Amino acid sequence: MIQNFTNISRPTINPLLPLTKFSLNSKFVLSFSRTMQSSNGARAAQAVQQVPGFGSEEMERIAEQTFKRYTFDGVPQRKGKGVAIVWFRNDLRILDNEVLYKAWVSSEAVLPVYCVDPRLFGTTYYFGFPKTGALRAQFLIDSLADLKRNLVKRGLNLLIQHGKPEQILPSLAQTYGVHTVYAQKETCSEELKIERLVSRNLQKVVLQSPEGVSTNYNVKNCTKLELMWGCSMYHIDDLPFGCTSLPDVYTQFRKSVESKSVIRSCIKVPASLGPPPNVEDWGHVPELAYLGLQSQMASKGMAFVGGESAALSRVHEYFWKKDLLRTYKVTRNGMLGPDYSTKFSPWLASGSLSPRFIYEEVKRYEKQRESNDSTYWVLFELIWRDYFRFLSIKQGNSLFHAGGPRKVQTNWSQDRALFDAWRDGQTGYPLIDANMKELSSTGFMSNRGRQIVCSFLVRDMGIDWRMGAEWFETCLLDYDPCSNYGNWTYGAGVGNDPREDRYFSIPKQAQNYDPEGEFVAYWLPQLRALPKEKRHFPGMLYIKPIVALKFGNTKPMNNKATASGTRRMATQENKWKSQKGNRIQ
Repeated sequence: MIQNFTNISRPTINPLLPLTKFSLNSKFVLSFSRTMQSSNGARAAQAVQQVPGFGSEEMERIAEQTFKRYTFDGVPQRKGKGVAIVWFRNDLRILDNEVLYKAWVSSEAVLPVYCVDPRLFGTTYYFGFPKTGALRAQFLIDSLADLKRNLVKRGLNLLIQHGKPEQILPSLAQTYGVHTVYAQKETCSEELKIERLVSRNLQKVVLQSPEGVSTNYNVKNCTKLELMWGCSMYHIDDLPFGCTSLPDVYTQFRKSVESKSVIRSCIKVPASLGPPPNVEDWGHVPELAYLGLQSQMASKGMAFVGGESAALSRVHEYFWKKDLLRTYKVTRNGMLGPDYSTKFSPWLASGSLSPRFIYEEVKRYEKQRESNDSTYWVLFELIWRDYFRFLSIKQGNSLFHAGGPRKVQTNWSQDRALFDAWRDGQTGYPLIDANMKELSSTGFMSNRGRQIVCSFLVRDMGIDWRMGAEWFETCLLDYDPCSNYGNWTYGAGVGNDPREDRYFSIPKQAQNYDPEGEFVAYWLPQLRALPKEKRHFPGMLYIKPIVALKFGNTKPMNNKATASGTRRMATQENKWKSQKGNRIQ
């Protein structure tokens, strides 16, 4: 599903040969993946690996070079009057931000605003976990600081106020005589409720007449809220169907939009966005302590840098500096290190990175270097992201219900002791525990890891999938409700497509994606001294498994045992598939 890259040694690939020749060779794929994993294991001695792997000055330079390519030639027409507000939400960027451009072109002065909403730092709906953990909060702080710097360079600033948008924005509109508040349109219920409250309260703002006399209350004289679509690669207005008629199967959606829709070009910006209105105090980027959170510094694994400058630098690093795009499809199911996948998802979730910019960079790469299965597969994953966004409109709040969009009746357990073992990486299964420790330490987990831990929680433990989804909401840097809950409904077998109901066998996943145990040894260092074939199933040398697996041999995997174990597993899995229609991976 959707996926939410430091120099490495890798097999030499002739760039003149299309990658499809390698993709069809299973021996090459397996060898290449194992080389990646082994290489990343060797580099694991580095305690923390920053993503992207540039210093701040280099990131600033890369961002400015990119901005220049997306700056208007000459001076664009600006015919607007008065003051417009840009209400930044999950679109913390300048490049390809139609909200920012529309506000600029329709006004004489733009007031950029970010509201630090206390509800973002409350608790989750069902189980009361922190709604935003310290790692994502720090990523947000980095993103706001970077956005503020980039706006200042272009003649603006970022007004940061603490409170609810439905209270802050009407007050600012009254103070500065704002004719329109522009913002990005969201799709899920909590965000939609805030939009309604903002719109309702703005209608109570009475603007001044040109003579400076307060007009009688009239909706035409009130500040308007104009919401604009800007979070997906395909624009909602360009879909070949309405969201209520969205196909229930991803493949049908993908084929339809690929054949019938066109991806819009990125929005260019003027070199100068000023002037802003006269603001005495622009406010400060908050600190973690102000948000009621304690600093959590990564001690190992990846440390992501928030902000648009870091996002553009990561695209440059992965596509152009390291040339990793050409092998993405081969390496994307890795689990260890920064370079097996793009790692774009945290910046996409915060809106620091435009999916249309990624699309244009892929096309530029295909033109200048190579077009192959891997370059397409990055776009394939972005279409998955779009699909979950549009599905959230069709499915509404059923996305968050226990039975999911299909209203599946399941007697889920909410056993807190079992859940806590999963959450804390204390299940007795190294592959599960290592992934969960990476999540809590870094705010990130591989796409493969997410599917494995989800399957274990709901299939092997029988725990309510919403507990897992809400814990991911707490921890993930790349959390957004559409992708997170969309993926969890699929993983739990309650999503809109029953064919996505799958069981992930831990022995099989370990053998395929961490065959030498480098990933589990990195996150569970007590296993490194063990022979590689025992790292995934160390027996009495590790925690006793908290539950038995529904399927799969838990003894150490070796070449002789694999064949017979696979045959026994296949018998059990076929029985499961005949009963449930699941696909087991």
